[in-house]
Amino acid sequence: MITESPYPLEDLQRYFTIGLAMTTTDLQETFRIRYRVYCEEFGYEPREYFPTGMEVDLFDEVATHCLVTHKGSGLAAGCVRICPASISATCHSMPYEKFCGASVDQVQHSVFRAPRERMCEASRFAVDGVFRRRSGEALTRFGEARSWDLSVSERRTFPLISVGLTFGAAVMAEQLGRTYVFALMEPFLPRLLRRFGICFNRVGRDVDYHGIRAVYYIDTDEFLMTMDRDFHQLYNWIAESIRGSLQYSEIADLPLRHSRVGWRSGGDTV
Repeated sequence: MITESPYPLEDLQRYFTIGLAMTTTDLQETFRIRYRVYCEEFGYEPREYFPTGMEVDLFDEVATHCLVTHKGSGLAAGCVRICPASISATCHSMPYEKFCGASVDQVQHSVFRAPRERMCEASRFAVDGVFRRRSGEALTRFGEARSWDLSVSERRTFPLISVGLTFGAAVMAEQLGRTYVFALMEPFLPRLLRRFGICFNRVGRDVDYHGIRAVYYIDTDEFLMTMDRDFHQLYNWIAESIRGSLQYSEIADLPLRHSRVGWRSGGDTV
């Protein structure tokens, strides 16, 4: 039996790894999580669009990806990507602009007057269903029942995967020089993140896109300055992990492009 730890934030570091998806294998795992969550579990996109079982779209061509992996099982647990609003002075649409751009109030909110080279969107935020179940009896990604010998403290880390991915997105944005991070989120996620001291600012009305969602943003400079001290250690660990990934590729080489791993885009997704 695993000894229980009184420090759940440290337990995330104990049970999971986090870093950039830099290799072909990591990118495949990232796209497979998205397929399981967005196609199989929630049915947001037709499965037939992605016969390889990997959900990809055109935004991945200019995106940088973060992957969380469970140490004990080796299973990929969650992912998020950063989509820049511009690269080398070339404007790129962010996902929310394509699908829900009319829902934001660009006049009222000053963030929209910032240079596009300071903007990005965190999207394709996904946590595998296996790591959203509280019970030790979970379905594996192969559809068979599997009993895990997990301590209570290990199961308690599952909600922190979302926090880790949010921090991962902030670190990627920081490394890419993007101060303003937009996200199209369901109402529960900002509420969940607020419990951990992560406050997104709402800049759009509700839209019905794969369920009710709205556009939010966070200022990474402000986020780092106002972050609860209890989260500094967790954030610093994630920052070190992601920066450590860069030893395999200079930041100028990012974002990773499909051409490096040979993917083809499927449906239009966020």
